[in-house]
Amino acid sequence: MENLQSKLEKYAELAVKVGVNIQEGQTLVINAPLAATDFVRLVAKKAYDAGAKNVHVEWNDEELTLIKYKNAPDEAFHEFPLWKAKGYEEMAENGAAFMSIVASNPDLLKGVNPERIANANKASGQAMDTFRSYVQSDKISWTVIAASAPGWAQKVFPNDSEEAAVEKLWNAIFSATRVELEDPVSAWKEHCENLTSKVEFLNNKRFQKLHYTAPGTDLTIELPEKHLWAGAGSNNEQNVYFVANLPTEEVFTAAKKDGVNGTVSSTKPLNYGGTLIQNFSLTFKDGKVVEYSADEGYETLKRLVETDEGSAYLGEVALVPHDSPISNSNVIFYNTLFDENASNHLALGSAYAFNLEGGKTMSKEELQKNGLNTSITHVDFMIGSADMNIDGITADGEREPLFRNGNWAF
Repeated sequence: MENLQSKLEKYAELAVKVGVNIQEGQTLVINAPLAATDFVRLVAKKAYDAGAKNVHVEWNDEELTLIKYKNAPDEAFHEFPLWKAKGYEEMAENGAAFMSIVASNPDLLKGVNPERIANANKASGQAMDTFRSYVQSDKISWTVIAASAPGWAQKVFPNDSEEAAVEKLWNAIFSATRVELEDPVSAWKEHCENLTSKVEFLNNKRFQKLHYTAPGTDLTIELPEKHLWAGAGSNNEQNVYFVANLPTEEVFTAAKKDGVNGTVSSTKPLNYGGTLIQNFSLTFKDGKVVEYSADEGYETLKRLVETDEGSAYLGEVALVPHDSPISNSNVIFYNTLFDENASNHLALGSAYAFNLEGGKTMSKEELQKNGLNTSITHVDFMIGSADMNIDGITADGEREPLFRNGNWAF
């Protein structure tokens, strides 16, 4: 049986070769928590082995984050260092690739004033708006992966010791990302081809609307006339293929901003800004959230919906079969990277420009004119279950089953 170290080596290689697909002479920028120090060093080595010119690491520390939220004055949360935002823009313009390693404790900011969290998210969202536009138009290669860490691991496996929980979470990450297979890089190429076949089917169908039904959900989502489905990987501005999320099980497109009507209920907790929102529902009229409720985290949900004008509208519509590796693991990760790939999901906030024909080169105004939502935020939430049915509706009103009992119907 493979030991932990050899799996970590394969995982790091997967992140470098499939995730960002680093190119000879390229700079890699890594965002990572201090808890992932050893793994980041492994990724850096693999990146240099693959030809990277430079590996730049931006460290973050959860304890320092918590200290700030508890002790800093209110005005501190209305600011974001512009030098950092400009630095990211400059590195992107010079062709860098970007990797985010997530390992956050879902309960880190439990008890912190939600207004502080909302203000900090808004400040960073506004400052990083240009960089986000590079991400959402495929200008750059980027990927999000995860690393096991004590706070997160013990939330997922509360009955285990810290050491056992960390190891269990690593194994769950490896399983979800196909690292346990003999050749993960080849396995991912095959997986991407399977997702691409679903994308091609949906793009050929040109559905005008999707109709979702499940307990607590009856929702109709109109799609922009020139919408494009995407999935697996993308090609950046230099035509280099990369996979933005490891793992990924979804195919997705953009919603028509003013074309969403009905009610949808969440099926998994949403970890937003260090706070959990649980058992929530949203009601839409002409695209906009007009009513919402939550068993836990209502104030955080309220501030998310009210972040800016676009945060009350949908940006993304994603299809994920209930019968998929993460869903079948029966593990709730309390982390959107994993939980969204176990479930059909939607996203409040900005749409991806590449989900529209010609969208990659459009201005924000042109994207809006074509029905796409823009916002300084983009937050996925999970709505899928074994009870969900989805119909595709054509322009002439014909219905075709896309999902039955949570799984693909074609």
